Amino acid sequence: MEAVYKYQINKIVKITLIALFGTLVLTISAKIKIPFYPVPMTMQTFVILFIGIALGYKIGLLTVSLYLCEGIFGLPVFANSPEKGIGLVYFTGPTMGYLIGFLVAVYFAGYFKYNQGYINKFIKLSFAVSFIYILGLLWLGYLIGWNKPIFKLGAQPFLLAELFKIILLVVLVPYISKLKKFI
Repeated sequence: MEAVYKYQINKIVKITLIALFGTLVLTISAKIKIPFYPVPMTMQTFVILFIGIALGYKIGLLTVSLYLCEGIFGLPVFANSPEKGIGLVYFTGPTMGYLIGFLVAVYFAGYFKYNQGYINKFIKLSFAVSFIYILGLLWLGYLIGWNKPIFKLGAQPFLLAELFKIILLVVLVPYISKLKKFI
């Protein structure tokens, strides 16, 4: 009985450390910016999908939830924090929909099986990442008004870069998937 308890404690500690490391990687990916208009492009969507593939949907959701909580509680983990504010005020700004979309994207990226061909992997990853943009555009439209060019501001500038990230992940999936055995 005691051995089972120690095993469970060890597993909880291991998963917690993996999730904390994942939030660190997400934070770094948020801070690496490639200049774009109107918002700088980051590698966050790549890392979100990577986390889902590598850790599965349960630990992936834990990791992204922890990351969002860190940001909501004031840690400067988001892309434009602390320059444009921190905490709940920043979270509820123009990027909130995209940040919530991270949860849906990591869930699907972690839930899907990637044992079919490249086209199948591409479709699954595109489906997962689309929720980041759908929720992001919905929130952006609500926040700034539907009479503005929402798609042009919140998605169009990033689609080519997103395509590149997804293609890169499609090629890397067999290697990323092997990380699950360490959990």
